[in-house]
Formats: sequence, C-alpha cells, structure tokens
Amino acid sequence: MSGFGGRAAIVGVGATEFSRQAGRTELQLACEAIRDALGDAGLTATDVDGIVSYTVDPVEETELVRSVGFQEIGFSSRVPYGGGGSMGTLLHAAAAIASGAAEVVVAYRAIRARSGATRFGGAKTAASPTSGHSGTTAMQWCMPYGVLTPASWMALNATRYMHTYGVTSADIGRAVVQLRAYAETNPAAWGYRRPMTLEDHQASRWIAEPCIRLFDCCQETDGSVALVITSRERAADLPSQPAFIAVAAGAGLFGQEIASDHYSRDLAVMEGSVALGRRLFDRTGIGRDEIDAAMIYDAFSPILLMQLEGLGFCGLGEAKDFIAAGSLAPGGALPTNTNGGLIGEGYIHGLNLVLEAVRQLRGTAVNQVADPRQILVSASRTGAILTRD
Repeated sequence: MSGFGGRAAIVGVGATEFSRQAGRTELQLACEAIRDALGDAGLTATDVDGIVSYTVDPVEETELVRSVGFQEIGFSSRVPYGGGGSMGTLLHAAAAIASGAAEVVVAYRAIRARSGATRFGGAKTAASPTSGHSGTTAMQWCMPYGVLTPASWMALNATRYMHTYGVTSADIGRAVVQLRAYAETNPAAWGYRRPMTLEDHQASRWIAEPCIRLFDCCQETDGSVALVITSRERAADLPSQPAFIAVAAGAGLFGQEIASDHYSRDLAVMEGSVALGRRLFDRTGIGRDEIDAAMIYDAFSPILLMQLEGLGFCGLGEAKDFIAAGSLAPGGALPTNTNGGLIGEGYIHGLNLVLEAVRQLRGTAVNQVADPRQILVSASRTGAILTRD
C-alpha cells in the first residue's frame, strides 16, 4: 500500500481518437497522446524525466524518447499483469515523484487491438513464458483444451461465480445496459448514439456460454492515452486542475497471471480485488461510502460484478442486486464508468478510465457527476483513489 497523501498529481491528460482502424503505428499513437497530454499540462517534452507503461505495450522506450523529444530520462518502468496491472502506472509514477527519482512522469498506453497483426480478442499463444505476453506460463495447462481467447480465460472464473451465487446472464446484462447509457451520450465512445436494452443484450450471440455474450465484451480499439504526473508543488504553477493521487496500490497474489487466475482458492471470488480493497480502503481509513464515482476495469462484464464485491462495495453474491437497484447508473449510489467503460467507450487497456476520472474531478466530463471529490480507478489487482483537493 502507498498512501501518497496527494503529494503527486495528474496535471495533464491526452488521447487520440478511439477507432477500429487508426492507420498508424503504436509509436505514432503514443507520441500523439503524449504531446496532447503535455500541452494540457502546460509542459514540454524537455520537462519530462520519467516514463511508465505496461509490459505488454509494444512501443520501445528508446524510440519513444527520440520521437517525442525527451532529453534526459532518469526513471522508467513497466507494469505487469496486463489490464489488471493498468492502474499500477499511477503507483509507479507517484512513487517516482514522491521519492525524487523523477520530477515529471509520463504514463502511456498505445494499442492497435483491432487493426494490429492479431486482433486482441482472437486466439493467443505465448511466444515465450514472460509477463510481456498475453499468455503466460499457466496458460500451457488450459490452451490444449481450447481456452485460447481472453473471453475464454475469464469464462472459467465467471462460470463458477455464476454457479455459486445464482447469477444469470440477465443480471450481468443489467450492468452493461447502465454503462452503455453513459456511452450513448459520449461522442468519443464506440457506443455513442447506440442505445441498448436488456433485450438487446440477451439477444447478442454467445462468445463463451453461459457467461459471456458479445455485448459483455469490451471493444477492440486502436488508440492511445497518456497522463502527465508531477508533484503537488509543481502542479500549483500549472494551468490545468490537478487530480491528486491520494493512494495507489497493487495486489498481485501467488498464482496469479495476466488473465488466467485459474488456481485461486475460490474461483467465485476475485481475490486480487479483495486484497486491493484492503490496501486502498481498510489500511487508509478511506470509506467506500466516500467514493463519488468509480472507474472499474470492465474488459468482460462478469468481472465488473466480481470486482464490486471484492472491493467491498457490496457483499459476495450481492452485486446483481446492487446493479438491479440502478447503483451504477446516473444518479445511482456509485456512478460507474461514466465514459461508457471499456465496453461502451473503447479499450485502451484501462487507461481511458483514468482519463475519465480526471475529467470528472475537473468538472469537464460529458456525463458529469455532481461535485465529485474522490474517485476510485481500479483494475482487479491495481488501483488508486484520485481526489480534487
């Protein structure tokens, strides 16, 4: 657990368009988003001395340094666990700032999930057993039996979850409908002006029966998102409203892989989120009822329910009732993924959820929550709480 007490702040955000055919490389996309974020922060490339990304990001650091024009990088790191580690970029960046290892850090993710050499939702095999690939060592035990796609990896856990707690596809679909309502009004989202009903969700074809339908899957998106993080003191002199990092944490448990946690003690419980909840809330004294909105990783909608329970917003098996009460929707108890999420807006491996959180705290979001002060951003085993003050 790292309670940064707002010593580090996100002072700039940038993004490309979210599309299905970017027509340019991941390096080009990353450069565009980073330059956009630096402009938003009122800084230049020469101010940056730290960079953070994911192990699965294809952009090579030295090429990025040359292409953007960074002059002297004193800190760089990459976060494992794929999308589950996405909020770890905030932990790494804030730690670098708080320790003095860097003064201005850029966190980024660039992806061509739709137009790349292999579609992101397609069958995968790992080139070598490292955390830089979407299938790691544990996958050798399930790939021979047809568990080849991200949806099928998650389906094993989700099926057990549904069986244990009596969750139906319609229960899961209600969450998707609430998230898609946000996407419908977000011009940057794939789901813009594309309303969805529960009947639409239930009519979509199975991807992994009985838990994942087509409309339970995130988008396959081309694009990039970048964030600029610096100290509270420097943020005071910059033009944009900062989003302070109150706490950031990670919880990678024994036996966990990128997306194949098939050896947990209880597949019906997202144990990484339980541990993350302890680190974000229980060890800091921040109450779950103090969170004004949540941006929760929704690559596949069943894991959204499992994270709500693991993080402690409702009891085990109670997410279906929490959602049925309209809790995630506008005006609900916990407005969630107000950009439409990875399902409704686009899939930049979760980093667009941080982009939305910053916009909410600035008061510039399309689906603005009334007077938000603390927002959770989380991704199964990494997370942070961002604050306005």
